[in-house]
Amino acid sequence: MTSARHILIEGYSPEEILALPNDQIEAFVFANTPLVFKAGSAEVLGEFRLLADRLVVELAHIDGGDEGVLPTLWALTERYAALRGLNCVEWIVHAVNCARPNPKLQRVLERRGFTVQDLPGIGSAYHYCHHLTAPD
Repeated sequence: MTSARHILIEGYSPEEILALPNDQIEAFVFANTPLVFKAGSAEVLGEFRLLADRLVVELAHIDGGDEGVLPTLWALTERYAALRGLNCVEWIVHAVNCARPNPKLQRVLERRGFTVQDLPGIGSAYHYCHHLTAPD
């Protein structure tokens, strides 16, 4: 997915992030703890985990960012996972029980194939596993 919009993540373009050394990305992004970061005009609370065969993206809160933050994160994580030879990007988005739900976000998630599921240890969330290769 490409976009005419140029959304920066913490001041870096997606291409600049992908060009960073793996150890630098792993130290900051895959620190096994939630992190807050700026993506365009949005402030995002999320956690990124690398498992043996997948990249897990768990988004707890997105404040602002109507300019296309989710498609930018989608494209970036998909490209990163493909470069690492991972099988899929698993998305978990906590937008089901928000105090102020964003109907636009919910529509975007549903159009992309996300479904509301009760996930063990997480609870009710939008979930989707985007396979980069055909599952066995």
